[in-house]
Amino acid sequence: MNRKILRSVVIDAGHGGSDPGASSNGIVEKDYTLKISEYINGRLNELGINSSLSRDSDISLNPEQRVKKIQDFYGNGSDVIVISNHLNAGGGDGAEIIYSLRNNNELSKKIAKELEIVGQNVRKYYQRRLPSNPSKDYYFIHRLTPDNESIIVEYGFVDSKGNDPDLIKNDWEILAEAVVKAVADYIGADYIAPNESNYYTVKSGDTLWSIAKKYNISVEQLKKINNLSSNLLSVGQSILINEDDNIPTKETTYIVKKGDTLYSIASKFNISVIKLKEINNLKSNIISVGQELIVNESNNTNNNKIYPVKKGDTLWSIANNYKINVDELKSFNNLETDSLSIGQIIYIPNKKEYNVYVVKQGDNLYKIARENNTTVSEIVDLNNLESSNLDVNQKLLLP
Repeated sequence: MNRKILRSVVIDAGHGGSDPGASSNGIVEKDYTLKISEYINGRLNELGINSSLSRDSDISLNPEQRVKKIQDFYGNGSDVIVISNHLNAGGGDGAEIIYSLRNNNELSKKIAKELEIVGQNVRKYYQRRLPSNPSKDYYFIHRLTPDNESIIVEYGFVDSKGNDPDLIKNDWEILAEAVVKAVADYIGADYIAPNESNYYTVKSGDTLWSIAKKYNISVEQLKKINNLSSNLLSVGQSILINEDDNIPTKETTYIVKKGDTLYSIASKFNISVIKLKEINNLKSNIISVGQELIVNESNNTNNNKIYPVKKGDTLWSIANNYKINVDELKSFNNLETDSLSIGQIIYIPNKKEYNVYVVKQGDNLYKIARENNTTVSEIVDLNNLESSNLDVNQKLLLP
């Protein structure tokens, strides 16, 4: 397909903390904007779209704090989409989408269309100007995020006499999915419907029982195929629904191939995107072909520390941090140079198990093994030696 350049997205859950927003018919705006925002953020991440949340809990944010959090993720460029989620009040009925004066209506129009497809009537999509200065946007989320493409989505009226309250309470996931589909279409990302995935992303309020009921599976089976030892879940966690895809893997790391996304890799190795990012020190969902990712810490049978290289790292800084010398680190990882690349996996040897031996004139593997109470095969395996030939001053790891 003819794809646009993928863009980053920040999902803003309106209100929060001491600011509940609109309330009526058993609906508190801040609670539902958080649910909707968590859902959209999780789904965008599943689709490989770089997405983050302005708030992931019930906290208070003033306008300046909110905008700072939003722009701390991906900056103030035009390649960043900001979606601020809200619920309306005032007795009307239907959704509204407000886009900034600096942007066109393309994204808002797509969201309106998808909301209508799932059954919500759309009152309008529009721009609103500040009465005291018509050259400026009315809402601070538009004014204070210059250059970002910022929109406000009002999903319905909490005090409507129509069906908005029922839609919000019972079908908020469907409304949120409409926005996901619109965003994916707008930025040129491949869209996969939730029911086409074998994984479910945990949202706020979910329990193993509610997930099991939704997919007609028992809690015991759900725990078994996900290797869960308790009933505890975390928001954003990926839960395997289809046991047929629960294929055990012995790999510890994975080399990124063309077409891979964090979600596709996480699904392949039965791990959540959040966990995959955490163990690889990833700050975004951007990965590159040839990059090595840790996918299974438990298969590190030697209990060696697995360290993904971050920006600014050097062999010296890594070695110094783990109290080993650079030569030992290079030898253990079969490195021929001091060059490192971001995302590269470095294994940190267990100091209690290994020593470094410097080959001397007249040494051979048998002599070294005998003098150090080990075997030739252990030395060969530990150092990945392809022959028995040794060089003077060559460094070997020994048990």
